[in-house]
Amino acid sequence: MSLDVSPALLEQAERGEVDEADFVDCVRTSLPYAWEMVSSLVAQLKVDGGAFADNQTPPPDEQARGQLLRALASDAIRGALQRHFGVRLAFQNCHRVAVFPLDSSVDETLTKFTSVRSQLLNQSPELRDC
Repeated sequence: MSLDVSPALLEQAERGEVDEADFVDCVRTSLPYAWEMVSSLVAQLKVDGGAFADNQTPPPDEQARGQLLRALASDAIRGALQRHFGVRLAFQNCHRVAVFPLDSSVDETLTKFTSVRSQLLNQSPELRDC
């Protein structure tokens, strides 16, 4: 599934620059599972504070998993989500999404989360084909 692009948004793209708010709304409606995941993590980060908030629960089905992969693998979508929510996103495996505040004081934590070591330590046989 790709994004559900409205005729009006497609027309904007054909004319030139696209309003990012319209693009973000397209992402919200096209990838509701991914949107909800990021939204809930941003809310959790705001409430709990700390260096980051993350999800370790696998998606309920392949459609949800696909939404996360599309949202976080696309530079355009990922960048728009980061700007919209004012966070940095990080991603491991098929489901471990994390949000980090833009504050540079968490750079070390972000670097650790996205390191080769952390990626290897986050592996498990259950997630082999996720």
